[in-house]
Amino acid sequence: MDYKLQLSTMPGISSNIFLSKVSSKMSETPSTSFSMIRLTSSEGQVPSRHSNVTHPTVAKRISFYKSGDPQFGGVRVVVNPRSFKTFDALLDNLSRKVPLPFGVRNISTPRGRHSITKLEELEDGESYVCSHNKKVLPVDLDKARRRPRPWLSSRSISTHVKLRSATATMPTTAPGLFRAPRRLVVFRNGDPKTRRVVLLSRRITQSFEAFLQYLTQVMQYPVAKLYATDGRKVPSLQAVILSSGAVVAAGREPFKPGNYDIQKYLLPVKLPGISHRVHRKGKAKIEKRKRTSSQVYIVLYGHCRSSAPIYLSGRDGTRFQDGHEDNFTITVGDIGIPFKIRVGHTNSGCSPSWHCKGIELQNMNSGQKFYIPVQRWLAQEQEDGEICREFPILSKGQPVLPVTTYEVYITTGELWNAGTIANVYLSIYGEKGDTGSRKLFRSKNSLKFLRGQIDTFFLEAVNLGVLCKIVIGHDGLGQGNGWFLEDVVVRDPTTNHEYAFFCHRWLDEGEDDGKIVREIYARDKTIFSVRKKLERKRKETWAAERWKFMKGNTLQFYNKLTGGFVRLHPDGSVDAAGEQTDRYSLFDVIFNKGNICVFQSHEMRHLSLTLDNGFVTGMAGGGACSELRVLHQPNHCALLESVLLPGHTLTVDRQGKVADESSAGYAELSKEFSVFVKGVFLNSAVVILATSLCQALCLQPNGTCTGAGSQSEQSYWRVHRIRSGICMFESVKTAQMYLRIKDGCCNGMGTGDTDCHFKIKKNLENASISLESLKSPGLFVGLQPDGQAKPVIYTKNESVCFYPRVIQFGRENPMGMSATPSQGENKTRPPESKTRCPSPLSSEKESRHSHSTENLLSEENWKVLVLTGDTGTQANVTLWVYGDEGITGPISLTKDSQEQLFLPGKMDEFQVVLRGIGEIYKIRIGHDGTGGQPEWSLKRVTMENVKSQKTLNFDANVCLSRNQADGDIVCELPVMKEGKPVFPLVRYHVDVYTGQLKQAKTESEVSLCLYGERGDSGLRLLHRSNMPVRFQRGQIDAFQIEAVSLGNLQKVLLHCEARDKSHYWYCEKVIVKEPGSASESIFTCERWIPFMSQGLMHSEIELYCQEMQTNHPSKIQEEANDGDWKVTVVTGDLENAGTTATVSLCVYGEARCSGPIILGSGKHHLFNPNSADIFKIHLKDIGEIYKIRIGHDNSGENPRWYVEEVILENMATCELLCLTVDSWISDSEDDGDTWKEVPILSAHRGSLPVVTYKIHIHTGTKPGAETESNVFINLIGTNGDSGKRRLHQSRSRKVRLHHGQVDMFSIKAVSLGKLKKVLISHDGTGPGNGWFLKNIIVKYEEEGSCEEVLFPCHRWLDEYQEDGRTERELLRK
Repeated sequence: MDYKLQLSTMPGISSNIFLSKVSSKMSETPSTSFSMIRLTSSEGQVPSRHSNVTHPTVAKRISFYKSGDPQFGGVRVVVNPRSFKTFDALLDNLSRKVPLPFGVRNISTPRGRHSITKLEELEDGESYVCSHNKKVLPVDLDKARRRPRPWLSSRSISTHVKLRSATATMPTTAPGLFRAPRRLVVFRNGDPKTRRVVLLSRRITQSFEAFLQYLTQVMQYPVAKLYATDGRKVPSLQAVILSSGAVVAAGREPFKPGNYDIQKYLLPVKLPGISHRVHRKGKAKIEKRKRTSSQVYIVLYGHCRSSAPIYLSGRDGTRFQDGHEDNFTITVGDIGIPFKIRVGHTNSGCSPSWHCKGIELQNMNSGQKFYIPVQRWLAQEQEDGEICREFPILSKGQPVLPVTTYEVYITTGELWNAGTIANVYLSIYGEKGDTGSRKLFRSKNSLKFLRGQIDTFFLEAVNLGVLCKIVIGHDGLGQGNGWFLEDVVVRDPTTNHEYAFFCHRWLDEGEDDGKIVREIYARDKTIFSVRKKLERKRKETWAAERWKFMKGNTLQFYNKLTGGFVRLHPDGSVDAAGEQTDRYSLFDVIFNKGNICVFQSHEMRHLSLTLDNGFVTGMAGGGACSELRVLHQPNHCALLESVLLPGHTLTVDRQGKVADESSAGYAELSKEFSVFVKGVFLNSAVVILATSLCQALCLQPNGTCTGAGSQSEQSYWRVHRIRSGICMFESVKTAQMYLRIKDGCCNGMGTGDTDCHFKIKKNLENASISLESLKSPGLFVGLQPDGQAKPVIYTKNESVCFYPRVIQFGRENPMGMSATPSQGENKTRPPESKTRCPSPLSSEKESRHSHSTENLLSEENWKVLVLTGDTGTQANVTLWVYGDEGITGPISLTKDSQEQLFLPGKMDEFQVVLRGIGEIYKIRIGHDGTGGQPEWSLKRVTMENVKSQKTLNFDANVCLSRNQADGDIVCELPVMKEGKPVFPLVRYHVDVYTGQLKQAKTESEVSLCLYGERGDSGLRLLHRSNMPVRFQRGQIDAFQIEAVSLGNLQKVLLHCEARDKSHYWYCEKVIVKEPGSASESIFTCERWIPFMSQGLMHSEIELYCQEMQTNHPSKIQEEANDGDWKVTVVTGDLENAGTTATVSLCVYGEARCSGPIILGSGKHHLFNPNSADIFKIHLKDIGEIYKIRIGHDNSGENPRWYVEEVILENMATCELLCLTVDSWISDSEDDGDTWKEVPILSAHRGSLPVVTYKIHIHTGTKPGAETESNVFINLIGTNGDSGKRRLHQSRSRKVRLHHGQVDMFSIKAVSLGKLKKVLISHDGTGPGNGWFLKNIIVKYEEEGSCEEVLFPCHRWLDEYQEDGRTERELLRK
């Protein structure tokens, strides 16, 4: 259908700059990115060029069209290795030519069936469709090819005659027109007063890099980037040519806004291609052409459909001049009776503003006319700043629909760096059309889209009726363009109804799923939806805080109202008025199941915190009354609720007394408690310093720190405890890089000096901590709104608050390893250790718990005298002192004149401070083997108490050298009492077994520390072996370690610092023998060192003695308990057969199922190719086993896994089950399943068959019924269940689970018997995460018969629909 269009422009708009066609940024509205209009011949083809190249290059001539837009005539692009080196470069080029909302993100075949991801997949002479997301709308290529170009089809009718006459003179005028150099104003970034005008000649525009070099000379400072005056990046020479006539030159810094006024600099001295005319009286005639420099477009809406955007342009540039009427003929197809029109422009050029007086529309077929009075500005600096407006078409003088100004409230999330400076676009959809994509330009706030801010916009459009969805996104421009959108609320003032669009996701190419555009469906803003939002917040809070309530942790509960801690007194009474150091305020978690815990008094082990029949007390024995449900609140506090009496919580009044909620005013009561975990910052602990529920302080590759990092191993920090309350934080991912405050900056480039020392300040109100620089008191680690760390003065806002989360609790450091990095200072106060040893001298002293509170004993000053024998040393000497109450060390024996220490025959004196270690019973002294003279002859060590004058003599007479004796450079010396040592020196014989696996050997240095009931031996290098080459495959190496008797050995620590993976070591076991004793201590290892655990690489491992290692994951005991099974998993010897995923096993018996048992992860150096991994599991009371299921979570870089065999051995009865798998377990191999079930032959009924279950999923036809989430199913029958399987590959559809679609999946499982029900769920990921499920049909064949079972649903699986559940249990019909 053809329409004649007439537009009237009001006087007063002046512009003299050329127009460039621009591509749209969202669904239909153009934006201001760059594109080029090409002149064409009369046939519409690009004129060919003659080539003088004699050697042909591989080139493909390809046409690209716009998704769903047959009016777009397409662009032809020549693709060769020189023009486009990468596929992304082609996408960027097409983004400037094809008008799409967010640029070209996807290229598909014409019908959208196959996506193109590589340049090699493009075929010469073919046509492809471009889209901004994966959803592609087909295009009728024949229709698109027949369409004339926009500037031919929609040009002003009044210009036809002028074009004909201009064509005749083109050969003479065109050369001058195109060869004339163009003027360009170049501003300095952030300094609009510094500017230069350059002429774009061929000499300086040979390439973009050459142009930047030229600007470097002109601007007299390095130019690395160019921006448009509004902050958009100018990425290429073509974009420079098509710019508005001005650019901003920048170095490496981001764009800085400023008043970049270009009007007075762009008036040409001489218009290109036009000579000056001399008139009489010597006056020059200057012609001014007043018009908008933008490209105008319209969209026409009818009752059947809407047209695509139609760009209105004339070839001679005379359209939309002041006071003129412009006539166009447009073709829109069969849209039905028109009811509204949208008119807008691209806001491009020097003077884009436009005032439209009116629009007249005439149907060329019926002659029917419509007039739309406009009288509105389309300009960002006029009226409401809109450059796109909608108007209803008048019928009998009245508008068909009213114009509505929608109120739009956009909430940016509270995560760090959640805000954005990118341009945000919004399109609202309703039952009567859409608004088109609108740039959100004017907010009520001075700065838009800041973290935690609500921005209000007004969007004028013809009324849409009932709203159904929005499409929101941004253009990705500017530094820090990612955006975390919380929600959008749209209010319709005509009905006063509010529509809520919940997002709570990133729109960021580097976060989440990488999407910067999201389609969100409407939810009514009701109490139910708000409750759902709050519930989601609580779930996220619990996920972040649940680590505190793990069994074995010691907690304290602080109440803000009382200012005290919860105490459980010996008489059973409870209050909340305790001090932080009160011994009755500590509680141990002795039971944990989900969020249900039992809190036992740390001081009185027989009492537990109990809520019984309305009373809060301490109860002996605990029981069900002591089970408390932890209800975490979004403010990082928790409520303690009785499990037996839901709603009854621990409540206290202002005096700290336990109270009933009805006993006083609400303001006088409190039931929220901050929860603190003891021992968070022990030495060598690994912690996350969380900045929000899902973010943490993270070290970036450039050494800076940000609080917007993810809570992954990138954000792990290792604690180095200097002394009480003072720590250093070393990055686990990048060793030797420490958090520091120095020279006004906060970063992670510290080296371990005093700039890296931080005092830990606890914020009791919200259970957070703040880090104060010890060297610069008053300066704290703080965060800017974008998450970047900086030093700040302490305030109580969240920018200085960090919420510690323990990944690995600290342990007492082996006394052969330094607890802190070398400082290069003369230390007189050594770092303290809280290890407690049973007293060898005073047996009546009771043993202290290893996690007791701070040692408050007084400090003792000691004088240490070291006498060197006939050989001195230049190495660094270190001392450890062991007492019956603790250990102090390492103490670095240094002075300012280091070269004068430890000379032959000389005695050196040192002053040391020992704090509360009790009575000394041994010392360890040694050196690190460095320096020009690493050997050392030690004759004697004397220690004298400065106050009591008590003297301890340690006669050594040893040579500490790698090249002599046993090669040890550390020795232990016992205290002598009445001429005899209190404990004898023992030479332990240590046999180290290297495994039989391939590449089990290592060339790395291996160290070992022995632990016993009297302390430890310190970490000793295993240097002198009985074998010529140490640690070879299948070899037994024998070593000797001399130490003061440790008593009964408890554990050993192995340390292997491998340089790379080829030097990893597989240790089978360690056997330690004490001379004169018939017994030996066996420590089983059976794993690789180093190994990965919880995302951390560990170069050391603790091995417990055979009798103690009941809970060690890789330990197989000799004496097995009833129900203990040995599981051997054999990985195949194929290439890449190993896995990095976490492997789980389920065992099914006639009585019950074991549930998933996590065996370990490939990251822990398990499940390598051609290897057998052994585990111990407990399967008591499971009954006769009839099947197993083994699989993995598909995590890690290489999750695919080839399993050869699984062997189960009953350790009590020696029953052996050998199960052959011989299959890939991978989502990219075979059937794509990550689980395999294997039947077991039963003595009673034989083995069950493996059945293929074909699952037909029917998605409903309601709006928004489709989902992009991961869907899981569990089939349950009389013979058990299939386990939770991901429906990964649809057998019937390329795109699964779409609106009204039927998808067929299949899973294999050991026969489930008669199917009874299914559990269906999804994980809520993806932009359209809700799902309306119609029904499920399961078909299978068994014993020659075909079965078909229907499971009806007809319900939403959506947290914002119906009851908010995303999992449903469906019964068979």
